[in-house]
Amino acid sequence: MPEIPLVDVKAQYAPLIPKLERAFSDVLESGQFVLGPNVKAFEREAAEYLGVADTIGVANGTDAIVLVLDALGIGPGDEVICPAFTFYATAEAIVQRGATPVFADIDPATYNLDPEDVAARITPRTRAIMPVHLFGRPAPLAELASLGPPLIEDAAQAFGSPGVAQRSTVSTYSFFPTKNLFCLGDGGLVATSDEELADRVSVLAFHGSRDKTDFDFVGYNSRLDELQAGFLRIFLTHLDEWNRGRREVAARYAELGLGELVELPEDEVGHIYHLFVCRSPERDRIRAALVEAGIGTATYYTTPLHLQPALSFLGNEPGSLPETERVAAENFSVPLWPAMPVEAQERVVDVVRSAAAVTAKA
Repeated sequence: MPEIPLVDVKAQYAPLIPKLERAFSDVLESGQFVLGPNVKAFEREAAEYLGVADTIGVANGTDAIVLVLDALGIGPGDEVICPAFTFYATAEAIVQRGATPVFADIDPATYNLDPEDVAARITPRTRAIMPVHLFGRPAPLAELASLGPPLIEDAAQAFGSPGVAQRSTVSTYSFFPTKNLFCLGDGGLVATSDEELADRVSVLAFHGSRDKTDFDFVGYNSRLDELQAGFLRIFLTHLDEWNRGRREVAARYAELGLGELVELPEDEVGHIYHLFVCRSPERDRIRAALVEAGIGTATYYTTPLHLQPALSFLGNEPGSLPETERVAAENFSVPLWPAMPVEAQERVVDVVRSAAAVTAKA
């Protein structure tokens, strides 16, 4: 493990271990491990937090998207517009339903969908637009909603960002352990104020049945685990504090001068910094210096979805999404987590500064 990790999840949950142990003990004592009281309570608490009528806990974030697409009747012959600069699950879920992902380019400043490019790709077969709140930055929901097709928010990286889940038909979440709101395993959530849609998702997630006797649909087995729901209930009460901490760490990178060396992510209200992703034409040199210094770093979506081998049947060519491809070639992340020590950030900036100086001399 690097001396300074990219993300230190344990630093977040370590102070809460006594509470987590009690939650674990309570579940063991109850003997209810599937669809128990923690799941129901977390769904209520999450709905209140998000400002929606209903949430449905599911097994993971990918299942959340698949279930929503199925519940909306999206399938063969339909198109869903989404970014190519995102994790594979976004498009994978669309293809699993037999629909076609139509990739739109991104705004190079925000890495989120460019509404103008989305508008140019709408056809009579477009059933939905799927914006991704990438790296914790809110997508331009108002502009995308004005284009007409319903919005399905992929909010896997943005639980707790103001405005998420407020302008769309439905939003989906992942609780993978590195997310802003995380569990200690896999978990996901669907959030909506559409009562009929919520009911359909809930039934589909339980084998298409309400009672395990009569089966109305061909469904799925996708349930949020009772134990993970117990952990999530604890973590949810700390989420706003953690997100404020993320914003403070992000602001400190700018104060320390990192923006003089590389292009920093632009700040805006609601950005909760799931990751701190920078850009530089000298990415590889800088990352090599970070790795050598024992500092965690990563790149994201370096082969964008429109160029992935599994999606080659869609016929997309290199150069078809120029902004996406440029960001894919230049992005890299530096460490960020709530309450990251100032000394660790100073070390990161010093290493990047040294690498930049070598680049300037070359």
